Formats: sequence, C-alpha cells, structure tokens
Amino acid sequence: MEEKKYTFENKEYRDTYRHSTSHVLAQAIKRLFPEAKLAIGPAIEDGFYYDIDSEVTFTPEVLEQIEEEMRKICKEKLSIERFELPREEALKLMEEKGEPYKVELINDLPEGETISFYKQGEFTDLCAGPHLDNTGRIKGNAIKLMNCTGAYWRGDSSRKMLQRIYGTCFMKKEELQAYLDRLEEAKRRDHRKLGRELGLFMMDEAGPGFPFFLPNGITLKNVLVDYWREVHKRYGYVEISTPIILNRQLWERSGHWEHYKDNMYTTVIDGEDFAIKPMNCPGGMLVYKNEPHSYRDLPLRVGELGIVHRHELSGALHGLFRVRCFTQDDAHIFMTPEQMKDEIKGVARLFDEVYSTFGLSYEIELSTMPEDHIGTVEQWEHNQDILKEAITEMGKSFTINEGDGAFYGPKLDFHLSDSLGRTWQCGTIQLDSQLPERFELEYVGEDGAKHRPVMIHRVVLGSIERFIGVITEHFGGAFPTWLSPVQVKVMPITDRSADYAKKVAAELDAAGVRVETDLRNEKIGYKIREAQSKKIPYMLIVGDKEAEAGTVSVRTRAGGDMGAVALEEFKDKLLEEIRTRSLG
Repeated sequence: MEEKKYTFENKEYRDTYRHSTSHVLAQAIKRLFPEAKLAIGPAIEDGFYYDIDSEVTFTPEVLEQIEEEMRKICKEKLSIERFELPREEALKLMEEKGEPYKVELINDLPEGETISFYKQGEFTDLCAGPHLDNTGRIKGNAIKLMNCTGAYWRGDSSRKMLQRIYGTCFMKKEELQAYLDRLEEAKRRDHRKLGRELGLFMMDEAGPGFPFFLPNGITLKNVLVDYWREVHKRYGYVEISTPIILNRQLWERSGHWEHYKDNMYTTVIDGEDFAIKPMNCPGGMLVYKNEPHSYRDLPLRVGELGIVHRHELSGALHGLFRVRCFTQDDAHIFMTPEQMKDEIKGVARLFDEVYSTFGLSYEIELSTMPEDHIGTVEQWEHNQDILKEAITEMGKSFTINEGDGAFYGPKLDFHLSDSLGRTWQCGTIQLDSQLPERFELEYVGEDGAKHRPVMIHRVVLGSIERFIGVITEHFGGAFPTWLSPVQVKVMPITDRSADYAKKVAAELDAAGVRVETDLRNEKIGYKIREAQSKKIPYMLIVGDKEAEAGTVSVRTRAGGDMGAVALEEFKDKLLEEIRTRSLG
C-alpha cells in the first residue's frame, strides 16, 4: 500500500485516527469517573469530541487529568477489536454497562441493521467504526483536549444538556504544537477583536446578527464595492437593484416558499403575505421578463449588490461570518444553451482575477443533485457535465460533493485558503435550468421561434460582510494600502509644524489618498505607536526641518524607517501602490 495511506494527508485515515482517539477519551473518562454515561464521539474537521453525561464538571484541571490517562492508554498498546451482536444481546450489554444513551441509539437502528462494537482492554463501545487496530498507534504526546461546552442530547433543546469535550490529535508532537500556534495566531487575528480595535463594525443586542458598520468599516466596504463594480464593468456586466420585500406568490413561484421558508422573514401588507428576500434571484427574473429579448442580447450579465435577510439560529451567529443581514454580490447570467460553457469559463476567469488581488488561493468543489431538488435527473446530469467540462478545459481540478447542490441546480463552490491555511467558501457558480422554466423566461432565437434561456447564479465575494471578516483575519487587520480605511497618518513633531502637517494632508487628500492628521499635544513616539496599533500603512512625521525642505519622514506600520523623502516623490510611489493594488 502507498505510504501516504497511513498519514493525515489521507482524510479517511485521519478521520479513523481521530475517531479512535475519541474512544481513548471515553475510556479514560470511564476509568476516572465510572458513573459517567457516554453519548456519541465522532471525528470532526480539526479533531474529535465526545458527549458525556456526568455529575463531574469537566474543568480545565479535570481535562488535564483525563489527558494524562489517555496517554497511559496509548502506552498500553491495547488491541482494538470489532465484534457484532444481535439486537437483544446488544441492548443487554449496554444495559448491564449502564449506558442509557447507547441503548437509545440501538433502539433507533432499523431492523436488520448490523450492530457492531469495538473493544480495547476493559472498555467496550457501540460504534460503526472503522478504528485503528491498536491504541499504541496513537501518539499520546500529540493529544490535546481543547475545551468543554454544553450540548443537548441529539441537538434537541427539550432533552438533557450534556458536556461536550473537544479534543485534537496529530501523528507528531511537532504537528500538534504547530496547530496550537496557528490557533493562537488565529485568536490574535479574530475579526471580532480587530473589528473593535480598528473601528470597523459593532454588534448590539438591539439587533442580534445585524452588524453596524463604523466609519472605518464603511470605508473598507465602499472600497470593496468600488473594486467589485470596476471588475464587473470590464467583464461586461450591467447592474440592477431589486426590492427587499416581495409577495408570497413570487416566492412560491421561485420555489423558495416551499424549500427555504424556515430561513425567511415574513410579514403581512394589506392582508397579503410578503417575505423579505433571502436571495436576489427572483427579482432578477422579473427584471429579465420586463422586456422581450433576442438571441442577439445574450449572454446578458446582470449584477446586483442586494441586501438579503436570512434567519439564523442565535447560537450560530458569529461576528461577520454568520449574520442575519448581509450584502450578496450576486450576478445572474442569462444565455443560450450553446453559451453555457464559455460563460462558466468567463466567471472562473473573473474569480481568478479577484482572488489573486487579495492573495487568496482556492480549491473547487462540484456539488451534485440533492434529494430535495426540482427538475429532471436528465437536466441535472447534463448541467453537471457542462460544469465539469468547462472547468476541466481551463486546466482546473475539482472534487465532488455528492448531493449538496442548490435545489434548482448543480454548482461549483470555490473554497479560499487564507494566510493561516484555513478555508472559506466564498464564490459559487450555480447552473440553473429550473427558474427560467418556472418564470417562463424567453428569448427569440435565430430561427424566429421562442426559446428558454439557461441561467448562471454566481457570487464572487459571497457576502461582502463575511468577506470583510475573511480578509480582516487573512491580513491580520494590516490591509494592503489600497484597502486600508486610513492610508496615511500625518504627525507634526511640535505645534510649530501643525500648519505644514495640514498642508501635506491636504495635498494627499486632493490626490485621492485617505489621510488623517494627529495634531494632539502628545509625544511623537506615542503617536507613532498608536498609529502602528491601528495598522495604518504609512506615518509621515514632519517637523521644522521637513517643513523647510518640503519633505516628509516616512515610517511604515511594521516599524520600518524610510527616512526623509520629497513629498511629491512619496505621493507618486503611494499612488502607484494604490493604483496597482499591491499586496505590499
């Protein structure tokens, strides 16, 4: 077998390793706290967890004890053995062991389903597997229990609250340490923390999940929107704006009322049901239908920076990453069937340009037909094949995500990788033959007959709010100069230089630079440190000498001293850096 089969590069092996470690966790808990009741313990993306019913509170100190016991179990090199039992014997075994949650799980299994267990030493657990063959395969010094939170049994708030212990593990101690270091760096880059420190946005209990953008944040948002508009104009898009509230009949026609109603906010106007839009597409359909179209008009690329609202559970809200109101940078492309492949390629090229501007790489995932879909299987398979062919012909690879397409069509999701190696799903290209049918969209073909167009739904940033969160953490708040809310801070050394500082700022402002002055009666060292903490790209220090010579002393936020340069020279270099959207 290939060597990498038994490494963390292989997801199947990684999940098996981490699931086996969750059983080691459960065994350690039963050794230390025999009265504890076990629920479930799966592997997850960054490790594993186990849900426990226990009178003991799993404090950080208790977690350390459990960790130590886990290391002992690993050193014991216990064989891990699988066995199966008939339903009655399985129930009897778990009842004898006093495991009511396992009994419930067995009772919920369909008749005839295999009931399997895994045994390691004195410990036996109900589990479908798979597992490693020996606890000695797990490196005890590369295990870390991260924290403990509350979790309702089976996610049901009417059931008992259990304690969920989260942990992670790796095959080497050095890999664990690297992961913990990345977590610490991620905490320093947390967009919620930086959002407060840099004056980007705030949240308030008056509107849970509805962000308030502050002056620096709205500047950043507007710069992103300006860039979005510039790119889309070059790629042949027109821009529209559609209403935020539309009636129930429209949402029934689009399929959202049936498939998405639980996530929609509704209201009644003049005795009629209305919904606040969770998506922009139905409004885009009406815009297309507003006038007749010929094949000569197609492809028609229509962009919309539409504010949408989606109901998210309060427990899922998270800074700008999960909100209830956001700006979706939508676009809908109406085209003939013959144009589908070229238009998909055009969108992918636009994505390439935008993501490279932010220094973000990506991987592509093709999501196929879900169970809850509209349209025929033949339509879905045809559109899936078109997506595959278009992206393959561009020399790009993709993975398959079975059954996770939108209810109206398959899609390509673009997962961005940031500077810490984390992934974020932002861009998507969705191919849709269903909504044009539902809305009876038409164009007159070259043959003079009426035909049905095909649609692409696509976003590049996804949610502008969420994308701001992503790039805030990607850059650690130190945005490239072109993105920075404040690009230059001018600081006079003494009051005598205040007029010159104002003159410098005025000249930069006239050139389109976002500039501020710090005229406070504070020591220059204090002003510099504060500007650096605000991650302002350039600080210009001016005194009598600079005023007389028409120069500025330039410092960067990283602490670099560039010395004195002529103001005109600094301005020219700065404007070129902004114009080219340099990453620094």
